[in-house]
Amino acid sequence: MKIIWTAHASDRQREWQKKLGITRPDVEALLWSPEQVVPGDRGIRVAQGRRDNGLLRVAFIDVEGNRKIVTVYWTTKVAKYWQEG
Repeated sequence: MKIIWTAHASDRQREWQKKLGITRPDVEALLWSPEQVVPGDRGIRVAQGRRDNGLLRVAFIDVEGNRKIVTVYWTTKVAKYWQEG
Protein backbone atom coordinates (compact mmCIF):
# COMPACT_ATOMS: atom_id res chain seq x y z
CA MET A 1 0.00 0.00 0.00
CA LYS A 2 1.28 3.42 -0.96
CA ILE A 3 0.31 6.71 0.65
CA ILE A 4 -0.73 9.42 -1.80
CA TRP A 5 -0.74 13.03 -0.61
CA THR A 6 -3.10 15.57 -2.17
CA ALA A 7 -1.79 19.13 -2.51
CA HIS A 8 -4.37 20.24 0.06
CA ALA A 9 -3.26 17.60 2.58
CA SER A 10 0.40 18.60 2.10
CA ASP A 11 -0.47 22.26 2.65
CA ARG A 12 -2.45 21.46 5.78
CA GLN A 13 0.34 19.26 7.19
CA ARG A 14 2.87 22.06 6.72
CA GLU A 15 0.54 24.45 8.55
CA TRP A 16 0.19 22.02 11.46
CA GLN A 17 3.95 21.45 11.49
CA LYS A 18 4.46 25.19 12.04
CA LYS A 19 1.81 25.30 14.79
CA LEU A 20 2.34 21.99 16.62
CA GLY A 21 5.30 20.22 15.05
CA ILE A 22 3.18 17.60 13.27
CA THR A 23 5.50 16.17 10.63
CA ARG A 24 4.79 14.28 7.45
CA PRO A 25 6.20 11.06 9.03
CA ASP A 26 3.86 11.63 12.01
CA VAL A 27 0.88 11.71 9.65
CA GLU A 28 2.02 8.67 7.69
CA ALA A 29 2.71 6.73 10.91
CA LEU A 30 -0.83 7.45 12.07
CA LEU A 31 -2.20 6.29 8.73
CA TRP A 32 -0.21 3.04 8.94
CA SER A 33 -1.17 2.37 12.53
CA PRO A 34 -4.17 4.45 13.66
CA GLU A 35 -5.60 4.22 17.13
CA GLN A 36 -9.00 4.35 15.51
CA VAL A 37 -10.60 4.64 12.05
CA VAL A 38 -14.06 6.21 11.89
CA PRO A 39 -16.38 6.86 8.97
CA GLY A 40 -16.49 10.36 7.53
CA ASP A 41 -18.70 11.95 4.89
CA ARG A 42 -19.11 10.63 1.34
CA GLY A 43 -17.09 7.44 1.77
CA ILE A 44 -14.13 9.16 3.38
CA ARG A 45 -12.65 7.45 6.42
CA VAL A 46 -10.70 9.18 9.16
CA ALA A 47 -7.67 7.70 10.89
CA GLN A 48 -7.21 9.31 14.26
CA GLY A 49 -4.91 9.21 17.21
CA ARG A 50 -4.56 11.16 20.44
CA ARG A 51 -1.70 13.62 20.47
CA ASP A 52 -0.84 16.12 23.20
CA ASN A 53 -4.20 17.30 24.54
CA GLY A 54 -6.04 16.73 21.28
CA LEU A 55 -6.68 14.47 18.36
CA LEU A 56 -4.76 14.21 15.09
CA ARG A 57 -7.19 13.33 12.30
CA VAL A 58 -6.22 12.15 8.82
CA ALA A 59 -9.08 11.90 6.33
CA PHE A 60 -8.39 9.42 3.55
CA ILE A 61 -9.90 7.31 0.81
CA ASP A 62 -8.72 3.97 -0.52
CA VAL A 63 -7.78 4.12 -4.19
CA GLU A 64 -6.71 0.96 -5.99
CA GLY A 65 -5.07 -0.54 -2.90
CA ASN A 66 -3.45 2.73 -1.85
CA ARG A 67 -4.46 5.36 0.68
CA LYS A 68 -5.00 8.90 -0.55
CA ILE A 69 -4.86 11.57 2.15
CA VAL A 70 -7.62 14.13 1.69
CA THR A 71 -6.78 16.40 4.61
CA VAL A 72 -5.00 16.53 7.94
CA TYR A 73 -5.93 18.40 11.07
CA TRP A 74 -5.58 18.48 14.81
CA THR A 75 -8.42 19.33 17.17
CA THR A 76 -9.06 19.65 20.87
CA LYS A 77 -12.59 18.28 20.35
CA VAL A 78 -11.63 14.74 21.31
CA ALA A 79 -15.03 13.87 22.82
CA LYS A 80 -16.77 14.97 19.61
CA TYR A 81 -14.80 12.67 17.33
CA TRP A 82 -13.56 9.77 19.46
CA GLN A 83 -15.84 6.75 19.28
CA GLU A 84 -15.87 4.56 22.35
CA GLY A 85 -16.08 0.83 22.21
